[in-house]
Amino acid sequence: MIAPQELDLGQTITLEGYADDFDKSIVAMEFSLDGGKTWTSHDVSDTTADLWVHWTYSFTPEERGAYQLKVRSVNERGQASPQAAVAEFYVR
Repeated sequence: MIAPQELDLGQTITLEGYADDFDKSIVAMEFSLDGGKTWTSHDVSDTTADLWVHWTYSFTPEERGAYQLKVRSVNERGQASPQAAVAEFYVR
């Protein structure tokens, strides 16, 4: 869990973190703002199994309210993280 943040309408928020899949290479990081119904994939296939993947995600909300960003990794076998990391933020 990532600590909730507050921001003003139109303000860009950039979240970041690290991912590791032990003995498998991570080939993509996926992000969802709709509870996991749809995922946006970002290629990170130049990684190796012995390195952590550093990810960043920037978002500029166009509406006030509560948001929840889910983040997961996909490994070289096509397996997604069993549980996504969650970042919550509120737009005033």
